[in-house]
Parts: sequence; structure tokens; C-alpha cells
Amino acid sequence: MSRKHLEPAFGGNNGLSLVATREGDGKMKLSIERGTLLKALAQAQSVVERRNTIPILANVLIEADGAQVSFRATDLDIEVVDRAPAMVERAGATTVSAVMLHEIVRKLPDGALVNLTEDAASGRLAITAGRSNFNLATLPREDFPVMASSEYSSNFGAPAPVLRRLFDKAKFAISTEETRYYLNGVYMHTATSENGAVLRCVATDGHRLARIDAPLPEGAAGMPGVIVPRKTVNELRKLLDDDEAMIAVSVSETKVRFATPAITLTSKVIDGTFPDYTRVIPQNNTRRLEVDATEFAKAVDRVATVSSERSRAVKLSLDEDRLVLSVNAPDSGAAEEELAVAYADERLEIGFNAKYLLEIASQVDRENAVFLFNSSGDPTLMREGNDTSAVYVVMPMRV
Repeated sequence: MSRKHLEPAFGGNNGLSLVATREGDGKMKLSIERGTLLKALAQAQSVVERRNTIPILANVLIEADGAQVSFRATDLDIEVVDRAPAMVERAGATTVSAVMLHEIVRKLPDGALVNLTEDAASGRLAITAGRSNFNLATLPREDFPVMASSEYSSNFGAPAPVLRRLFDKAKFAISTEETRYYLNGVYMHTATSENGAVLRCVATDGHRLARIDAPLPEGAAGMPGVIVPRKTVNELRKLLDDDEAMIAVSVSETKVRFATPAITLTSKVIDGTFPDYTRVIPQNNTRRLEVDATEFAKAVDRVATVSSERSRAVKLSLDEDRLVLSVNAPDSGAAEEELAVAYADERLEIGFNAKYLLEIASQVDRENAVFLFNSSGDPTLMREGNDTSAVYVVMPMRV
């Protein structure tokens, strides 16, 4: 991304007021509890790329004003701002190495009060706690790239557990192939299901697909569909741990923002068109297998132990109320295991990649896994009991 998209740090409404930084002698000084500081830094430093050609991108921008301090980090595609309460003696702003500051704070004793003091003359930030003293090199805050603020066409609130389910259950199917870059994320959009309007997350890598629905939050109708990049999905997870939290979601054609009172995560979205996934979700698979998901996953895991790393193929042989899982790897050995299942259709033999089966089976929380087959060469559908709000598709392989 070229620098022309970046506003200077003072630009827009993102920067601090200049007045605050000129008070006193312009040296930031604050104290903050170690646990609070560690939590705020953890989120910021995980966005920072370890290998950087632009030195300032390895830094976190610390801005202290009033009774709070904010930590801002970016990789030019994602920006995270984490706000925490602090005792600010002198307002100000500076940037230091995100990873190093995080490491220092992590190693300080629990419950310590940490003092951060900027020495503008030497270009250092002093960190003191008890008898520990550190001095870190700083870079000027004016050089720190702040993401240009966007006009968001859609703004709505969603409970953290709802977003957590949508993204957690879909993300295993995200493609890692760089060539099909439009599959390197989760497609978040609005759709109509048999239960009405929904907020839907879809991910696929061409071998398997996850489609997860939640009731459409108020204000989300008409939201543009966006592909949320994998790294953003992983960073977002950290905002969603608190079951009580409401997440403010803002979406535009080019950006998506997730915010709690303490953290704002802004990300560019993948510039591409997500394929028409509805075509690959089988509608007429009639052969129905119902099996305890945990038992099934454990059995698949056991028999896959002998499969060769490359193919990892597991064969499912279905007959009336019994399922035989088998692996035959000529170079290493063979294994089979029988499971009692509910199956009343004609005999079927079908093969799958063991890893894909395990990942899909592990998505099932409460009820049995229901697999719907057509033939040994067609995609298979999996869902939890009769719940159609989460469906998974997996392509078979020849065994």
C-alpha cells in the first residue's frame, strides 16, 4: 500500500489535539498498572509484523491524554487501537518497539506500577517499575501512519458470542492459497435463509466450505458484503472473549471496523469477488448418516494414524446402522474401526481427507453430526442435528 493513503498522525480526528502535547515541556509522563498495560499491549503487538522494511511499523504509538492512554499499532492493512486507564502526569505521544515493550512488561512482576517517561531530548522512553529501569529508543509520532478514516455505509451492534460463533465456525475453511486471494478470508454478508434474514459468514478453500448464519442484527440490512482477511479474523477473536460485550460493527466497501469501548480494530477488506458458494452446497443429498460427533472424530483420528502424510485418506463404508472407518496405506499399514450409527439407506463407500473430517466434526457442539451423502463422487453436507444455521460441505477423495 502506498503512503498516499495514509494521513499524517495529526490528520483527521484521529490525532491528539496539539495543545495537549505542548503542555509542560512536551515530555509524556504517565503511570499505569502492569496488568492493564500488558493486556493493552498484547493486542497491539500481535498486529505488528515481525519482519518490517519500514522501521516505524515495528513500533506502537503511545498517546496519553486526560485519564487514559492509547496504544496504536498497524501493518498498513489492519490498525488496532487499545485504550486503557492511566494516571497521566503530562500528556504527550511517542512510538517505541511494540514487541520489546510488550516483552519488558510481560517480565515485570505482577501488580507492579509501571512509569513511562519520555525524554524528548535523548529520544528515549524510560520505563521504570520498582527497581527495574529500561530505556527504549523512540521514533517521532509524526511519522506513524494512521489509517485514513472512512465513511461507513453500515453500522450495527452484535453481541460478542454471535460474532464469535460466526467467525470461529467458518475460519477453518479459509484458503491458504495466495493465488486465489479472494478465498483468503471470511465472506461476511447478509442473506435470506429459510428462517428469514441472516448475517452470514462463509469460507471455503475449494475442498471444504463452511456457511454459518445468525439472525440479522438491527441496522445490518443493506450492508455491503465484505471479505474479512484471515489475519483480521484472528485478531478479532481477542475482542470477542467477553460474553457480555456488544461489538459495534461498521462496514464500507473497502474497510471493516469492530469496536468495544476499549479496543477498535479497523481492517481493509480483500479486494475481490467471493465466488457464488450457493452452487456448491448440495440440495438433494438424501443418504443420511447420524453419528456422535466426538466418537466419530476420535475414531477418524485413530485410524488416520497409519495413513501416509500425503493423502491422509480415510474410507467410510456405510451399511445398515454401521459405519466402518478404514485406512489402507501400502507403505505403512492398515487400520479399521466400526461405529454404531443411524443409517438406513443403501450401501455406500466414500473417501475423505482425514484432516478435513476432523476439522468439520470438531465444529459440532451439542448434538449429533448429520452427514448427507449423494454418491461417492459428490460433495457431502454436514450439519449439527437438524440445525441448518451451520452447514459444512466437504469434497470426497478417491480411495
